[in-house]
Amino acid sequence: MEIQRTGSLVGSPNSMESLEKQLSCPICLDMFTKPVVILPCQHNLCRSCASDLYDSRNPYRFSGGVFRCPTCRFEVVLDRHGVHGLQRNLLVENIIDIYKQQQEGGGGERSGIQETPAVSAGSKEVMCTEHEDEKINIYCVTCQVPTCSMCKVFGQHKDCEVSPLASVYQAQKAELSNAIDTLVAGNGRLQALLNQMEEACTAVQDNAQRAKQSLAERFDGLYAILEDRKAALLDRISKEQDEKVVALRGLARRYGDRLQASSELTDSAVQALEQIGAAEFLQTSKGLIAQTKDAAKGSLAEERPEPGFERMDHFALSTEHAEALLGKMDFGVADEEFEDAEGEE
Repeated sequence: MEIQRTGSLVGSPNSMESLEKQLSCPICLDMFTKPVVILPCQHNLCRSCASDLYDSRNPYRFSGGVFRCPTCRFEVVLDRHGVHGLQRNLLVENIIDIYKQQQEGGGGERSGIQETPAVSAGSKEVMCTEHEDEKINIYCVTCQVPTCSMCKVFGQHKDCEVSPLASVYQAQKAELSNAIDTLVAGNGRLQALLNQMEEACTAVQDNAQRAKQSLAERFDGLYAILEDRKAALLDRISKEQDEKVVALRGLARRYGDRLQASSELTDSAVQALEQIGAAEFLQTSKGLIAQTKDAAKGSLAEERPEPGFERMDHFALSTEHAEALLGKMDFGVADEEFEDAEGEE
């Protein structure tokens, strides 16, 4: 059974050199490496080169942004996928594959069987285990395994559907590349989420610090109000204390003066009683008797402090209401609620 061969890219050395220049990346100056992305300005880039260029100008890896074409300076607005959101140029990739196959010479051909391009430079050709002299050059679509043409003609795959190895290779390689693209795009989204989480953590820390500072300032204000009120109340107690002490000491001085006068009068009366002569006694007794009676009456009518004058218990401060209000202090509680609680008290 003979399998049709693929055509080859034939051209002069000059045309091949010109083609190679057309297939060169303007960033790395080497031939494009897959995947190849096409910009809206129709210029092509290796996606890895485009990604490196974009990352160098977007060090914080923000999603989206502006990408400038290195060839024509055209600005492209990227979506949240960044460079990975650009379309692939499959035509250029296929041309590169054909060009590389032509440059590698393709190897020898055997009895009309199409030979497959090497998977990578310097890779060793795989031989069939059933037919040791046959290369693996076709793909069994039915069994989903690569095989040789002899297996298709005479072996276990003779009733199976087969396809050229190169086409299946390119298709699965493209499928894997697309899967990688999807995975990389997903990684980009995860990286964006990680960046958002880091930014959110920083914002939480900053906001918490501001909230702590505000709370401390509010409590410092409460402390200042309490200290001012404490000083005012202590001053009221001190003033009443001074007034009462002054009043009591004034009474004490008057009592002392009267006591001294009464003692002197008592001494004079006792001296008069000790006089022997009646005439001499009677000369002073009448006046002493009047003075003594008046002094005795005055001591009974002396001004005295009111009962309980010395007490200071009317300055007792009830703090239960304030303690209840302070105990109910919480975040998000409006002043009206405190006023309601004050009314209930």
